[in-house]
Amino acid sequence: MPPALNKFPFNKFSALHSHALGILEDGPVKTLPASPKRIRCRLDGVVIADTTSALYVWEHARYPTYYLPLDAFAPGVLNYTQAQKITLEDDEDDGYAFSLLTSPNPSPESNPNPNPESEPDTSKIATIFLHSALRARYPHIPQSPNTEPLLNHVRLDFSAVEWYEEDSRITIHPKDPFKRIDVVFSSRPIRILISGIEIASSPSSFHLYETGLPVRFYLPPTSVDGRFLKASKTESGEATVTGCPYKGEAGYYDVVLGGGGEEERLKDVAWYYTNPKPECAAIAGCLCFYNEKVDIELDGVMLERPKPYSVIDEQVEGGDQCYFLKGTGHFMSRYVLNIV
Repeated sequence: MPPALNKFPFNKFSALHSHALGILEDGPVKTLPASPKRIRCRLDGVVIADTTSALYVWEHARYPTYYLPLDAFAPGVLNYTQAQKITLEDDEDDGYAFSLLTSPNPSPESNPNPNPESEPDTSKIATIFLHSALRARYPHIPQSPNTEPLLNHVRLDFSAVEWYEEDSRITIHPKDPFKRIDVVFSSRPIRILISGIEIASSPSSFHLYETGLPVRFYLPPTSVDGRFLKASKTESGEATVTGCPYKGEAGYYDVVLGGGGEEERLKDVAWYYTNPKPECAAIAGCLCFYNEKVDIELDGVMLERPKPYSVIDEQVEGGDQCYFLKGTGHFMSRYVLNIV
């Protein structure tokens, strides 16, 4: 049996409380039934939730997550008895509960808190939205009418379990059903320049159109002058890698201009997908440059640079630093991208 969560100080879970209260008071941006799509979650190799009644929930405007109905979970996975329920005050019902996920097949690696007195891993704590009559019973608690679809549903930290849509593994976050990607081949010649220096030139390229983002141009690797490229690394010396649920995992290059004491290094200015998602298979191995940091000449016309990207969300989920970069479509989950 997991430790009773309500014995730990409230401030240890303040972020979880703030998130749950914010959802109840303000409501999500929007929700959409995901049925009849089958959604499953695995923990330690065992399916702990299985449903065809999942709910897309946009907690913010950028991308959705899944909320699962209570009856989707296998017996014993969720433990939210009154003795374990966390509330702001002992005599107040807040309309939500927290529960540690209990693995049906626990292992030392999956149980970082074997001591019942130790503080639990917050990424393994589920938020359960309860009480459809909350608004009538507790009128003093502000609550958005948009929360109705969430009641008796469970929110999991996306990094806490393995997620499957039907039999396909999904990572980072669910794909937005209102977003699409098109990859189009173009025979219009293209050039990439930085400070007037030609970095790449190709008679053709793939144009990737992604809803709400600038078009990206993917060039054959042989069209890029490799003398300017250096593999990008994080501060710890590891290769820079980011994840995108639509395109896959990307590797990065820095562009280095000049030499000696006059060397100029542009961090993470080019990227590539070695094994992209099936819908983007055409861009495999091709190189793309941030429109925001380079000059792009397409069919003899110099394109206007989009506004530079910026971090619009930074948070910690399950001990990992996560970023969403405006203008790139990249959400950094499990990977850290150096921002310059």
